[in-house]
Amino acid sequence: MERSFYGTTLASPLMLGTAGYPSPATLTAAFQASGASVATVSLRRESGAAREGQDFWAMIQALDVKVLPNTAGCHTVKEAVTTAHMAREVFGTPWIKLEVIGDDDTLQPNVFDLVEAARVLSADGFQVFPYTTDDLVVADRLLEAGCEVLMPWGAPIGSGRGLNNPFALRAMRAHFPDVPLVVDAGIGLPSHAAAAMELGYDAVLLNTAVSKAGDPAMMARAFADAVRAGAAAHAADPMEPRDMAAPSTPVLGKAFLS
Repeated sequence: MERSFYGTTLASPLMLGTAGYPSPATLTAAFQASGASVATVSLRRESGAAREGQDFWAMIQALDVKVLPNTAGCHTVKEAVTTAHMAREVFGTPWIKLEVIGDDDTLQPNVFDLVEAARVLSADGFQVFPYTTDDLVVADRLLEAGCEVLMPWGAPIGSGRGLNNPFALRAMRAHFPDVPLVVDAGIGLPSHAAAAMELGYDAVLLNTAVSKAGDPAMMARAFADAVRAGAAAHAADPMEPRDMAAPSTPVLGKAFLS
């Protein structure tokens, strides 16, 4: 199930966020159970004297996974670009999950500023993972701006609703067969992650479904199983749905009694 993003091969298609866990030990246990290849992290200001963020960064480094900083909470191009530059300096990676929020209730991306921020950051050497909608025209613009990965939402961030528009996600997969695609946001259950992988997506990114579970490590393990099952199902070339019943047992040679 290896996937390649900007030339980096990942062993697992599961990407996990690091926010909202009840304790550092719980976060570590969840990551170990998940087998996730990527941890998303938000840039946080730290006290010049206490440097509270250092313990968190050391814990993330100990997970031995690829770090994907994000621009969570940014609402403008300038804010997102500035945050990305700070994140590159702190975390030492050109990877950036680009979020430019346009609506505070749904946390829907502002796709106009998203494209502009992606263009600025790509030109500056960043490898951009844009959190976007499932709109094909926006996706085209992001690719033209320099992105080599697309991250359409399944549902609003933290909603746990799963895949609100499977038709649009299926269309995006068909329209961009060679572009790495990640379903990002809205995943609430392992079955949602499996469904995304069955559509042929390359990875799923989630946070709240694991961090807020009663047993985060157990839920993380369930997601690990789900993405493997979904990827295997897609690779197996599943049957197409039918409107009518079809007998699974052949009738040829069946005895007929008069």
